[in-house]
Parts: sequence; C-alpha cells; structure tokens
Amino acid sequence: MKNRVVITGLGVVAPNGVGVTEFTNALKTGKSGITFHQELKDLNFSCQIGGVPKISEALKAKYFTDLQLRGFNSSGILYGCIAGIDAWKDAGFNVNSESALDVDSGLIFGTGTSGVEKFREAIYKLDEGKVRRLGSTVVLQTMTSGVSAYLSGMLGFGNQVTTNSSACSTGTEAVLMGFERIQHGKAKRMLVGSCSDHGPYVWGGFDAMRVMTYKHNDTPEQGSRPMSASASGFVPGSGAGALVLESLESAIARGAKIYAEVLGGDVNSGGQRHGGTLTAPNAEAVKRCITKALENAAVHPDTIDVINGHLTATSKDGLEIENWTKALNRKGKNFPYINATKSLIGHCLAAAGAIECVASVIQLKEQFVAPNINSDDVHPDIEALITKESMPKQKIETAINTIIKASFGFGDVNACVVFKKFVA
Repeated sequence: MKNRVVITGLGVVAPNGVGVTEFTNALKTGKSGITFHQELKDLNFSCQIGGVPKISEALKAKYFTDLQLRGFNSSGILYGCIAGIDAWKDAGFNVNSESALDVDSGLIFGTGTSGVEKFREAIYKLDEGKVRRLGSTVVLQTMTSGVSAYLSGMLGFGNQVTTNSSACSTGTEAVLMGFERIQHGKAKRMLVGSCSDHGPYVWGGFDAMRVMTYKHNDTPEQGSRPMSASASGFVPGSGAGALVLESLESAIARGAKIYAEVLGGDVNSGGQRHGGTLTAPNAEAVKRCITKALENAAVHPDTIDVINGHLTATSKDGLEIENWTKALNRKGKNFPYINATKSLIGHCLAAAGAIECVASVIQLKEQFVAPNINSDDVHPDIEALITKESMPKQKIETAINTIIKASFGFGDVNACVVFKKFVA
C-alpha cells in the first residue's frame, strides 16, 4: 500500500516577500516585487527590470556563519538555503550542526545554473594567473548540486540528497520526485524545492533572445502581464521555494501541522515534435501531462477549484489556456479560477515552479485565490475561451478543495502536480 504524502513545512524567498508571512501578505494584496535595475541599463539590456528578493546582511548572518559567507556570492544557493532551512524549521525541526545523521530525511533541490557570479570571478582570477587565490568554496558554489550539498550539511540528511534540473519545470518536478520517494516508502521526509540566481549573467541570454519585455522600464510593477493583450514578454525573477513533504504516518506520529496533501502528478516531454521546440511546448504533451496528473491523483477534472498556471506573459499564454480547457474539458463559465503568480514576481526561471507551488499551498491552506495583476486587458484569444470571473483581479475568499499546478520548461518538458486540502 502506498503512503499518503502531506506538506508539513514551507519556506520561500521571493521578489515580493521573504518568508511565508511576508509572501502570504503579498499574495493577498497583489503586491509586485518587480523593480528597475540600473545595472541592466548600464549594460544596454532591452529589459531593465526584474524581480530580486531583498536579503540583508543581517538576515544572511542568521543562516550562515562568518566562515561560510567568506567569498560567498552565489545568490541561488543563498536563496535556496534560506528557503530550505525556513521550511525545515516550519515543519517543527531544529537546525543543529551537531545533530545525529537523519537517515529518514533527504532532499531534492533543483536549480538551472549555480554560482554564475562565482564563475565569472574565477575566470578573471585564472586569466590573471591567480589560481591559488580562487578560494576553497569555488567548486561548491559553482557545481549544480551546490545548493543540495550546502543544505544537507546544514541539516544532516542521510537519505537521498540530489539536485534536479529541468528548466522552468524544475521546482514542480522536484516536488513530484520527493513525493514518489515517500509514497513508495524510501524516505519518511523529503525537503524539496528549487532556486535561481539573479543578475545580468543569468538574464543576458534571454534578453538577447528578445523574449523579455522592454516596454515597462519606467513602470516596472506593470511589466509582468500574463494573459494580457498588451503582454510583451516575461520579466526575469529569482529566488527559491521549499516544501517539506512527509508521510502522513510520520506527520501524525509527531503531531505536525499539515498544510495540504499531495495527491499525485505527472512529468513528461513533448520531444520537440508536433509544434514543440526548444522554447515552445508541444500542446499534445502538455494536455497529456495534465490528464495523466489527474489520473495519477485520482481526481476528476470537474473537482479542480483553482489552476496555478505557468503563464509567463508571452505569446504562448493563449495556447496554455486553450490546453487547460481541452485537458479539463471545461471552458467558459465552467472554467476554474486561474492563477498567474508570475504577474507578481516575474518569471523566476528554475525557481518558478517551487515558489508557485508554495503559493498554491498557501492559498489552499488559507482558502483564498490570489489576484492576477496587469491583466485588465485580457488577450482576445483567452477571452474567447474563459470568462473574466475566472481571472480575479482582487483576492477572493472562497472554499478551495483542490489546486492543480503546472510548469512548462525550455526543452519542451512538463510537470504537473495536484494539491488537496488535508482531510484526516
């Protein structure tokens, strides 16, 4: 018999809020975390706005020792460790560097790139012949699995410890990987999530591709416009999201609070066939991912209350809504509420799925639908499929039982997970 899997801890580092309390308030009020960045202007970026979490030196000192912070400049690992430790503490556990090895707990924490700034620093020093001046943490900060290596050492995990990487679907995929490990009895608890660096060396390639907006450098909070007719590309973001997944048996045994239950999901690829490319989704694969996720979770499409979509504010938003209507066989007034978290935080790349999963669980736990901002002028292709009532502009307090979250990434990869209000 498969184990039921519940969520007992959350952590988040987002452009509009660091920590669950601040992030929850931002979700409820529709607060944007997008700001102007002079550095991007100085480097001749077309898009000069982005979402960067506000992390003070004092906050860093609460999570890292002075020795750990010496020569440390990997923002993704920083965000991931803060979110991960917060989630672990939120689940009721202590963080102690002298703790016994915890063989029942592991982590799957994804990323897209790691330590780009550290790479740049290393390249300059090497070109100057200063290999001995690189420092002892260059490898740890720049290897893709750096975030999981840091976190496992801080928390003393003895189960599986790894990093996954699947572009924009990374975080949602990590949730499903951890879910399956607990479901099949290979771990009692898994800390899952993802993180992403910020800055010109991460965002420059997207600017060169002309997929980021250039029209809102003077009005940054209006820049991220999912489902809008005036959307002109995504706004880059960064941060991290983390969730503690736990077997229901373990959670009950230790009297843990439970945010929600993970019912199941699906991960697939469109193979860059039938309209799918490195940067565009195969619509048939997207629909199959959604339907298979519902089958795996044993959930009927009519019972979905809220969709937390991928919805990046690009030309593919209309296609995504169309795919949802076909996969669920629901449209018009029968379509559920649709959530575009990226309107508030931008596209946080590899961190997007995890942050948006945290946003989904918060809404499920607190029984509200967060507003979509900057979408007053709904794209006509979307308006033809669903009603404006499905796209709330203000917070809606309503009974929510089931939320489905999907992420679709570069490389034509997809991940979809179903969360449910916990019932003992």
